Amino acid sequence: MPIDFKKELENAARSMILVHDPDVLIKTIIRALVDKAGIEHASVLLYDPKRQTYVLSLSGGSLENKVPIGFASLDKDDPLIRFFRERNNRILFKKDILTLDSAEKALKNQVLTSRAKSLLNDALYQARLLETVVCIPSYFREDLLCLFLLGKKTNGKAFLCAELDFFSALASNMAMAIRNAQLFKDLEIELNKKHQLFMRTTIALVAAIEAKDNYTHGHTTRVTNFSLQIAKRLKNKNKKMINEKFLESLHIASLLHDVGKIGIPENILNKRSALTVGERNRIKEHPLIGATILKPIKELEESIVGIKYHHERPDGSGYPEGLKGEEIPLIASIISVADSFDAMTTDRPYRPALYRDEAVKEIAKLSNLQFSPLVTEAFMELCLEGTL
Repeated sequence: MPIDFKKELENAARSMILVHDPDVLIKTIIRALVDKAGIEHASVLLYDPKRQTYVLSLSGGSLENKVPIGFASLDKDDPLIRFFRERNNRILFKKDILTLDSAEKALKNQVLTSRAKSLLNDALYQARLLETVVCIPSYFREDLLCLFLLGKKTNGKAFLCAELDFFSALASNMAMAIRNAQLFKDLEIELNKKHQLFMRTTIALVAAIEAKDNYTHGHTTRVTNFSLQIAKRLKNKNKKMINEKFLESLHIASLLHDVGKIGIPENILNKRSALTVGERNRIKEHPLIGATILKPIKELEESIVGIKYHHERPDGSGYPEGLKGEEIPLIASIISVADSFDAMTTDRPYRPALYRDEAVKEIAKLSNLQFSPLVTEAFMELCLEGTL
């Protein structure tokens, strides 16, 4: 059954839009060329700007085991690469694609300059080494982005003009798709670097809090772990309620939920006897102080909500704003349970820790008063399973 090249090109174009990984994108096209066009093998030499060379990034078909990925590397002055970078393909053949047959005929039948003949001869030698009969360049603007190398057809026949036109159109679409995919990947790497930097900065802030408040040593890590486990349980119950962005915001909020304690005097934080009313009111300022510290970072809006309201209570007796019931954001309600559970099960200067079972019963008893019933239910399930 003949290939509907127009349909295949449309399908390929749609697929390219959806793929943001250059390796996956090229692999998809290589497989399509090998399977649908009936080619013995297909490979791609992709430009690596860091190494400033064209590297055999992917191969499929019979050549796959002969030339391992990454093994073949051609620099910019390699004859095959130079032939296409200098656009000799268009100068000599008035088109992008170079076939072995047309090149051999050109060497025999056309009057070429000694330089052109030498370069074409060397390019063909390189192509033969890679068992290539068709070379398809893919340009982004005026730069050679990659070079597709096709082997013979499995049926032994010559390539049809319609097939070569299809390959040329495909390569043209590929250039933009590959460049976009590379930009997405570069952006992803950059964002990942920034995220790692941010998380290291966050951990440094946590360390600063723990150095100031003896009680918080280890507390932050435990609250973060408890919070994430509760959130994941809620996600299992209702996937629409919790998404990856929420989990990321919760992770940051739980790590920084006590960041405002930086603004509270150490003598109050580390006081070994019961706090006075005035001292207790100073402690209650830490959620607002934390929210104020982080407010300039627009990307942390959801995390700041968790930090600001993690001491609110459904019965309205919490702080800083006395929110009630569903007025309290879910992210804050999760941290509230995790924070309180760890506080109950940790020795404090003015009281010993509760046993785990006692703390679990206390949280259950305070459901809908101090803690969100929804969050409490998830917490209790985890405790009964022994997960928390």
